[in-house]
Amino acid sequence: MKKAKLTKYEQSIEDAIGRGEYVPVSPERAKWIAEQIAAYRKDAVISLRINANDLKLIKEKAKKFGIPYQTYITSILHHVVH
Repeated sequence: MKKAKLTKYEQSIEDAIGRGEYVPVSPERAKWIAEQIAAYRKDAVISLRINANDLKLIKEKAKKFGIPYQTYITSILHHVVH
């Protein structure tokens, strides 16, 4: 079987696994992780009109946090409704 060529990042993960830095999780923990991922899955698309200046400010703030502006908007909406 042909061995896949790994990137430096992939190789660092492979090396960490070999050193025992990653360990399997229990089935209960794996189920909890899957539930958390499913709960935050983005499955709806919306179209939204917004003031151009507000969008500019949102993009600037998202950039300061180092995240995409759409992710920042989603985060804001999530915190408002919860």
